[in-house]
Formats: sequence, C-alpha cells, structure tokens
Amino acid sequence: MSSPAFISPAPTAPVPAAPFDAPPAPNIDILAPDSRYVMRRAASHGMTLLIGAAALGAVAILWIILGYVIVRGVPALNTAFFTERPLPYGEPGGGIGPAILGSLALMGVASLVGVPLGVGAGIYLSEFGRGRLSTAVRFCSDIVAGLPSIVVGVFIWALLVKQVIGNFSGLAGAAALAIIMVPIILRTVEEVLRLVPHSLREAALALGVPQWRVVVGVVLPSARAGIITGVVLSLARAGGETAPLLLTTLGNQFFSWNLMQPMAAIPVQIYNYAVAPYDDWHTKAWGASLVLIVIIGLLSVLTRAATGGSRRSAQ
Repeated sequence: MSSPAFISPAPTAPVPAAPFDAPPAPNIDILAPDSRYVMRRAASHGMTLLIGAAALGAVAILWIILGYVIVRGVPALNTAFFTERPLPYGEPGGGIGPAILGSLALMGVASLVGVPLGVGAGIYLSEFGRGRLSTAVRFCSDIVAGLPSIVVGVFIWALLVKQVIGNFSGLAGAAALAIIMVPIILRTVEEVLRLVPHSLREAALALGVPQWRVVVGVVLPSARAGIITGVVLSLARAGGETAPLLLTTLGNQFFSWNLMQPMAAIPVQIYNYAVAPYDDWHTKAWGASLVLIVIIGLLSVLTRAATGGSRRSAQ
C-alpha cells in the first residue's frame, strides 16, 4: 500500500506593505455655519432693527403730534366752541361754529366738481386713453399735483376773485379745493383700475357686452374700495389747506351759506386764532386743529367701513 502523495500549497502573492500610515480623517461638521454666513446673518438682523426703528420713529412722531394737539386742544372744547361764532379781537369766548359749517360746505361743493372730473379722467386713462392725449393728461396731472397750494390759490384769485366774481367768495374757495383734489383722484383711480384683472373685462366682452357697460358694471364695482380711498385722501388733503382759502374765501366771522360771499373755514380760523396775541385764542387754535384732525379721522373710519364692506361682498 503506497503512501499518499504530498501536495504542496499553491503559492500566494505577497501583500505589499503600505508605504506609510494614513492620518485619521478630520471630524468636520457640515452643518456648522461658516464666517460668511454669520456675517450675513448679523447684517440681516442689523437691517431689520434699523427698519423697525425707522417705522417706530415714524409712528412715534405721529403719536407725539396727535398727543400734543389733544393735550392743548381739549381745554377749548365745550358747547359754545362748536355752536358760537368767533368774537371780536380781545374778547374771550366764542367758537368755530361758522368755520365748521363753512369747511363742510366748501368740501361738499369741491367734491361735486372734483370727484366726477377725477374719476372720469382716471377711467379714461385706464380704459380708453392711448396716444399723445393720454400722455399729456398724465403729465398735466402730475404737474398740478406737485404745485404748491398757494399757486392754485393765486390762480383762482386772479381768475375768479378778480375777474369773474369780483369779490372773495366760497365758490372761489371750492374751485381751488377742487383743483387740488382732481389730480389725486385721477392718479389713484387710474392705478386702482389697472389692478382689476383683464380676464374680467375679456369675459364680459366675450358675452357681447359693450365696453362702456363693462366699465360701469364690472370694472368700477371691482375697484370701488380703491376709488373711495382716493376720494377720501383728496378730501383730507383739500380739507387742511389754508393758503388757497386765504386768497379766495378770506374768512367770515358770521354764519353764512352764501357761496358768492366770503365764508369761514377751519384752516382759516386756525390761522386767525394762532396769529392773535391772546392766550385764549391760542387755545382755540389748538381746539380747532383737534376738530380738523377728528374730521379727517372720521373720513378714514368711514373709508375703512366702506372698503371692508366691499371686500366682504367680493368674497
């Protein structure tokens, strides 16, 4: 019996030795912010603080002015202040009754002229205005909106007071206020109507509705809130003007509804009280300023109520 043959193992390839030992991989946190990110974040926070401080400063100035007017004007408020006429120089007492009624009358007459003109011109520029005429209308509107109000007063004085009517009158004052109101309403209405989606116009036109019916029945109701806001802004601007009224209405110490004669107005009465050398009249000037602010505030509240109702009906 022969012995088993010896089988030698197959030779294996030698394993090459590593030339050197590799250093361990560094522990890098990929979520850790780098220096540039930290700087950008710091700059963002800094700008946010600056913008917030600017907004807070603007609101603080408004509240400081309002609070100061309230503190100085409240002592003048009583029943006689709202119902009586101003007394002659040097006499304590009296009120601003004629000025309140005169301001309301002037703003009412100015609205009858300025609102239709401003809304109509805004509709024309937004819906029909093309070419040189619309460009000229926009250019003139921007110029009139940027004119100082005393320039408007001088123009009305030279045209109506001196040439047409022949004397100071409430009608001339209303005309000056209407000129101030028109460009504000025009530009506001134009921009608001441009925000109405064109799909609404196209849908109405596709049904065969004439374009004027589309404007009246579709476009204007959709932009009612913005139009009302523009009208109220123009009233707020015109209601506080003094220089045009000094050159047109002149003022009146008595109750008067005659638009062809001088009329009282709150801004004119504030000026007359403020330039007088009497402490009682200075207090009444602050009280009249407070009344004017309240009137403008009531207009703003009515605007918010109207626009809120428009949004609810639209929804």
